[in-house]
Amino acid sequence: MTAQPDRPAVTGLVPPVTVGEAVRSDPVVRYSAAILCGIVVIASLDLAQVFFAPVFLSVVVGTIFGLPMERLSRLGVPSWLSAGGMVLVFIALILTAGAAFVVPLSDWLDRLPLIWSRLQAQLVSWQGFFSSVASLQEDLRSAMGQKGGMQVSVDDNSAVESVFYFAPAFMAQVVLFLASLYFFLLTRPHLRRAALQLSPDSEGRRCIVTAFRTIEARLSTYLISISVINAGLGVAVALTMWLLDVPSPLLWGMLAGVLNYVVYLGPAIMVLVMSGIGLATGYTAVEILTPPLAYLVLNLIEAQFVTPTVLGRTMTLNPFAVFLAIAFWIWLWGPIGGFIAVPLLLVVVSVLEIINNTAQSEEPGRSEAEPEAGASH
Repeated sequence: MTAQPDRPAVTGLVPPVTVGEAVRSDPVVRYSAAILCGIVVIASLDLAQVFFAPVFLSVVVGTIFGLPMERLSRLGVPSWLSAGGMVLVFIALILTAGAAFVVPLSDWLDRLPLIWSRLQAQLVSWQGFFSSVASLQEDLRSAMGQKGGMQVSVDDNSAVESVFYFAPAFMAQVVLFLASLYFFLLTRPHLRRAALQLSPDSEGRRCIVTAFRTIEARLSTYLISISVINAGLGVAVALTMWLLDVPSPLLWGMLAGVLNYVVYLGPAIMVLVMSGIGLATGYTAVEILTPPLAYLVLNLIEAQFVTPTVLGRTMTLNPFAVFLAIAFWIWLWGPIGGFIAVPLLLVVVSVLEIINNTAQSEEPGRSEAEPEAGASH
């Protein structure tokens, strides 16, 4: 056997880099990975809406019942019994509210043709304006070389098919929501203990305990305060509509309180509803505009004075961030997303504040340790 000659060492080769090292060292790779992870999470939430939406809603609603659950446990009530009692109380509240809505709403649904005819009568005076707009539209189409108009085809069976298609999915979401609410209330202490086991050191456990307490306290305070505020707004709207001699004032008060949970969008819908009520009950411009304007005044007082005073500065969020959160979650999950948007934003803000406070608390320790290290040398 002949001996192989020694190969010269190859210099200048870059050692292999793992994925983790590339993500940590290169900011472009790090940000790109974060963007891709965000897209994957959003797509997963969209595709699994039937599962995630009721589960997230159960967590938000279950936070309201956290304080009563703790008081019942201190009194010696078994957790399974108190959790089942809270779920039954919630079901009773929903059924009571639904029964209060059904009868007056059915009456007003019968008045929809009258509201539509009144609206058409009011639009007669705007006929000249709409004619000028239509002629301008035709001129623009002619200038752009477009002909014809938009054609709409209506399938008479679409509504029935939609009901039969979405009813099973809706019932499945309701069952999943109630089951998630029960098990969330039942296992809240176990979830906290499981989270504590994720951290091996005492400092990490202290941060986890602080995060749990802060988030639960803020969420429960926010949801209970908003519920009280919305109930007060509903009472004020009902009394105002009763003084204005608007039919079914209790219905409009309850509707105002429920819609006010969805910030911005709920009051806008309520203004449209009250405008329709004005068209159905009023004959002059003042009578038609009085119900929506009265609601706008009450909503302005609630949004600008009552809510900031009750919640305080610690619970005040950036209006632009609130608007983006509501727009995003409504786009993703519809009405459920609009309800949980602000609580989820409050959770994110609380977590960021805890992380920031923890980082700031560690900085003085580092700054004091550095001079000692230098003195030892």
